[in-house]
Amino acid sequence: MAIAFTFPGQGSQALGMGKDLADAFPEAASVFAEVDEALGEKLSDIMWNGPEETLTLTANAQPALMAVSIAALRVLEARGLDLKSKVAYVAGHSLGEYSALCAAGTFSLADTARLLRIRGNAMQAAVPVGKGAMAAIIGLEHGDVQSICDGVGEVGSCQIANDNGGGQLVISGEKAAVEKAAALATEKGAKRAILLPVSAPFHSTLMAPAADAMREALSTVAKSNPVVPLIANVRAAPVSDANEIAGLLVEQVTGQVRWRETVEWFAANDVTTLYEIGSGKVLTGLARRIDKTVTGIAVNSPADIETALQTLLA
Repeated sequence: MAIAFTFPGQGSQALGMGKDLADAFPEAASVFAEVDEALGEKLSDIMWNGPEETLTLTANAQPALMAVSIAALRVLEARGLDLKSKVAYVAGHSLGEYSALCAAGTFSLADTARLLRIRGNAMQAAVPVGKGAMAAIIGLEHGDVQSICDGVGEVGSCQIANDNGGGQLVISGEKAAVEKAAALATEKGAKRAILLPVSAPFHSTLMAPAADAMREALSTVAKSNPVVPLIANVRAAPVSDANEIAGLLVEQVTGQVRWRETVEWFAANDVTTLYEIGSGKVLTGLARRIDKTVTGIAVNSPADIETALQTLLA
């Protein structure tokens, strides 16, 4: 019977996120102030006042989502939560992996914010607008989608970017290849094959320039071994060495987010509860679809925090 903390990824952002935490708790307000200072701009103002299209930009959404997650965590810690003694593992979906590592002490808050700004800018700049695409494939098995991606190789590169579980996979790559793969998925019986409104083909080989940028950025930043193991996106298995983690973060830029396997690993290793720390409830919903023996609990409001503490401090 163990607990893991999970941290959401891009797509969970919402205008106003974290404002109730900042208003209610000084520990949360100080997180947003520190992120603003690290980035040299008032990201918190964009988060709370918009415009929404500015918040949605990858370079803003990534550090903003991390800030909300760490703000919630700092409030839990200020009220008595000791991560090392209460939580067995951390994991995060794509950018959420950085939030998880900040929570576990691998990176400082300021460095995490700067790393995610670099990551967001590098991912945006890696591929000219219009060259890449992503699509969600609903209702096919991983092997079927993999064979479809393999089958469009003559058109262009296409690969599985996210295995989110519950029959939801996301493919990414060159636009023509992704469009072809989506059409083939529909022919193969997918319930839906939807091109996503994203600005770049994340988690594909086209992101190689962004991976290079992250390798350089991660080589210069101070890092410590996490106080609890990270279940890494590209491995779906625990890792505790900071230098090894840095290498996996570089791989993650062009590699697959193996979230279904991550939740399955939790279930197979006696983790019964996943607390989703930060904006939204996406991971909580995915956990429910992947394995019914795992309970997902979203923690992103003052009321959520009070409820969670009753169990976490029991």
